[in-house]
Formats: sequence, structure tokens, C-alpha cells
Amino acid sequence: MEKAQGWFNYGIELAKEFGPKLITAILIYAVGSWGIKKLVNSGRRMMSKSKYDESLQKFLLNLINWSLKVFLIIIVISRLGVDVTTFAAVIAAAGLAVGLALQGSLSNFAGGVLIMIFRPYKIGDVIEAQSVLGTVKEIEVFTTKVITPENKLAIIPNGAMANGNIINYTAEGMMRVDITIGIGYDENIKKAKEVLLGVLISNPRIMKDPVPSVNVSQLGESSVDFAVRPYCIPEDYWDVYFETIENCKLALDAAGIEIPYPHSVEIKKEG
Repeated sequence: MEKAQGWFNYGIELAKEFGPKLITAILIYAVGSWGIKKLVNSGRRMMSKSKYDESLQKFLLNLINWSLKVFLIIIVISRLGVDVTTFAAVIAAAGLAVGLALQGSLSNFAGGVLIMIFRPYKIGDVIEAQSVLGTVKEIEVFTTKVITPENKLAIIPNGAMANGNIINYTAEGMMRVDITIGIGYDENIKKAKEVLLGVLISNPRIMKDPVPSVNVSQLGESSVDFAVRPYCIPEDYWDVYFETIENCKLALDAAGIEIPYPHSVEIKKEG
């Protein structure tokens, strides 16, 4: 009984000593978290009014959010009575160990910073990188999120993005659609070229400048192939691609120009 009473008294003394510190630390964390949230939201509104680039907004706000949270945790720990200088030394040592273990993550963070500085792409751009083609949805501190034409979400590390090849289809404001259309060797090449050009000129999605082109690209085994090259804005690429193929087929049929296809030959045995 005396031993239990001793533990009880020890608990009371411990609560008297650390209870106020713990309550204060909890209050500081709660108020600090609320303040950080308000500050980040205010920063988001200010950046929106100042017409900051969307990708830069998200990157800076994420960086500010995490930096303030780390600072808040240090304040809370110091309020609990932990020596901040000792804690900082421990953090530095742990940071070195973690840094060695997470070299990839640090590389991705550095890649994110480089992407924000040099701006090879931004949110909404159509890019091809790391064998992924799609529209940039979000640029985060460590990764870039891309939506593919199949509506799949691709998450690519920023380290790979910063050090790899990137094709930005949106940067110039236009894209060339490359299509090959073949006609039979017995057909009139000039007439076919006029028909195909008419298809391109009549499509409102296709740009007038640069001028779309139709040229003989090669003499194939069974067809004379035309390189059909219209230009459009990146957002219309797939619409123009599919519309052009369909409209070229319909226009050639209407003009009586044959698009060759393999013919099977049936051989009959006698006797």
C-alpha cells in the first residue's frame, strides 16, 4: 500500500511539474496550426489576386506550409522543456542520416526547385517526359502529376523530370498533326492532293497560319502516300487527328479516288 501511495504521489508531483507545460504545448500547437492554415489561405488569396502562376502558387504554398509546421514543432518541443540547442544537434545528426538514406527524395526536392526556376512546363501544358505523354495537372514539391490521354494519373519524380528530356507541346502554342494517307497508283495525284487540302482548309479547328500542307511522302509497295500536315492548338490535337482521318476517307470516296487495301487471291486446284 505504501509503495502504491508513493507512486501516486510521484504521479501527482509529475503532473504538477509537467502538466502546465503539456497543456501549454498543446494550446500552442492548436493555435499555431490554426494560424498556419489561415496564413497559407491568405497567401493563396493574395497570390490569386496578383495572378501568380498556378504551379508556382502551389509549390510556394507547400514549401511555406511545411517550413512553418517544422518551426511550430520545434517551439512546442522547447515548451515541453527540451533543450532546443541539444534538439537541434540531434536533428542535424538525424538529418544527415536521413539525408543519406533519402538521397532520391532530396534529389526530387531539388528537381522541384529547378522546375520552378527554369519553368520547362507549367500546369495545363501538354508534355512528354519519362515515357509519359499527358497534361500537367499539378507540380508538387517532390513530384509532378500528369493526366494521360487515357485519363490515367501518372506521378513522376521531379528529380527525373529535371534531369531528363522534356518535350513541351504547348510552349509554342500550336502542334502539327502528322497523318499519312495512301491512294492507288492508278489515281490522279494532283486531284487527290486538291481533295485532301480541301478537307484541311474546311476544318475550323485547323489553323490557317501556318498553312496546312499535303505532299507526296513516298511511293509505297501498293500506294502513293501523302504526308498530311495540319496545325492546331494543343487542346484540339486529338479532335483534329481523328476528324482529318475520317474526313479524308469520306472526301476521297466522294471524289472516286481509291484508297488501296490488301486483296486476297483465291487459288483453285483443278482435277
